[in-house]
Amino acid sequence: MNDPVTAQRQFGTGPLSRIAAIVYRLIVVELLLLACVLPGLVPAVLLDRDPSNIPLYAACAIPLGPALSAALYAIAQHRPDLTDLNPAVDFWRGYRANLGGILRIWLPLLVASTIVAVNLAWFDAAGVPAWWGALLVLVAVAATAWGGTALVITSLFAFRARDVARLAAYFLTRTPGTSLGVLALAVVAAGITAYTSEAVLALAGSVLALLLLRTGRPMTTAIEKEFTQ
Repeated sequence: MNDPVTAQRQFGTGPLSRIAAIVYRLIVVELLLLACVLPGLVPAVLLDRDPSNIPLYAACAIPLGPALSAALYAIAQHRPDLTDLNPAVDFWRGYRANLGGILRIWLPLLVASTIVAVNLAWFDAAGVPAWWGALLVLVAVAATAWGGTALVITSLFAFRARDVARLAAYFLTRTPGTSLGVLALAVVAAGITAYTSEAVLALAGSVLALLLLRTGRPMTTAIEKEFTQ
């Protein structure tokens, strides 16, 4: 017969308990993420999908950066133990700790993305060569991959903004699987938004954050071994 200590250790560590723990964490993180992005989500849903509103969409996306960073942090703290669940505490701890750092990355990224998007949206009216459009597309792809990796790094590590920028650029080629994964998730997010709405994308926020963490695991493992010891 198991003693009380052994029984306590076994409770909450089985397969069903581990599944229940991650599902519970994702649900709580999703609700908190929605609460944080709501000030930008509501006007974004109400805006007409017109190129002239691109700067307004960018402004609506400002709350998304800190909220997504907090979601990444909270999910990364997950432990497969049903008796040790504090997702809300982890989310707000990550939000407060990463707010300054993520804004130093997120705001310039939004500005650069807005400039590129506006130029592409009005490309025909600008009367510039076709190669310029191709260059803008390459810039957008690189910025997306860099931004995704920088977001993960800022959310999980306490580096200075310039060090985050350098590490994100370094790992674009060091771990190409991470870069491709970030781009794939960006395409999925864009597709969900295009064919449904921003609200549907927001409802999948915690799942996308989980996939982003899994995609960035080779990068975060390398950073832990090479830059934090």
